[in-house]
Amino acid sequence: MNRARKIVESLTAGRGMAAERGHGRASANIALVKYWGKRDEELNLPVTSSLSISLGRLGSEVEIGFADGMNDAVWLNSAPLSLQSPFVRRTSAYLDLFRPAPGVCFEVQARNTVPTAAGFASSASGFAALARALNDFYGWELGTRELSILARLGSGSAARSLEDGFVEWLAGDAEDGMDSYGRRLAAVWPELKVGALVLSAETKPIGSREAMKRTVESCELYREWPARVAADLADLKEAIEQKNMAALGAVAEGNALAMHGLMAATRPPVVYALPETVAAMRSVWQAREEGVGVWLTMDAGPNVKLLFEASSEAAVRERFPAVEVVAPFD
Repeated sequence: MNRARKIVESLTAGRGMAAERGHGRASANIALVKYWGKRDEELNLPVTSSLSISLGRLGSEVEIGFADGMNDAVWLNSAPLSLQSPFVRRTSAYLDLFRPAPGVCFEVQARNTVPTAAGFASSASGFAALARALNDFYGWELGTRELSILARLGSGSAARSLEDGFVEWLAGDAEDGMDSYGRRLAAVWPELKVGALVLSAETKPIGSREAMKRTVESCELYREWPARVAADLADLKEAIEQKNMAALGAVAEGNALAMHGLMAATRPPVVYALPETVAAMRSVWQAREEGVGVWLTMDAGPNVKLLFEASSEAAVRERFPAVEVVAPFD
């Protein structure tokens, strides 16, 4: 039995009974201080802690049940997917941890309201929603901390999608990862807005897992990353406590650019930015020069997320007409 399966059994043994179907939903999250690098690839344990903001209505819904046949049946946004699809392969590998017996198959109906595999944290919300659906299906009645650990086994960032608002994913130091999970911060910031700029909905040329692994293994600058994250986390928490938008924006933007700088310095380089990405970044910087309080962040992909307060929303919408604005604390 592999280590991930042992964790699943330790959390679920003797709990619940399978229902006909199970349902789960989770919001996507955008890391303001990024997760980039694993200390344990099998259990998705991070080198550093990270801190995110949820995206409210943007995320994933999953419905699950047992399936007849010899393979899992996976649907995404009402379309059946091929068994060779990377989405299906990754989903089925995760479901291997939860099969009651060899040969038991699942039917999974998934719906994403963010682009899939395009740097909008769809895997985070997807695996968090799937963990919730399994919890509902099997009747485990697990708490948020336990579900965060289970979701993390599918996607590291999913550990932060079991809670709304600001969520810190604790790196932990235990070998079994039981101290590595998402924990919601008490702070509430109703004026904070997140703007999603979908510049490309195409699948990324290289997945986050491979890009992260390549960075850790070949980027000489990576050795400086843990110290940078520790400092940024401290500054970000202070900015959140004080509701200091300029401080939060500066930390988030700087941390995102530092992460993408690490990828560019990787061998071979990993560059997600498109010409449209660079143009959007320049527009954000120009807006700030003109007095608009807006900052940017980016996950591993070409799309840009804007950070601003309600008082700047009209100006942001004027400069970025295609932006989809989310209020994480509504």
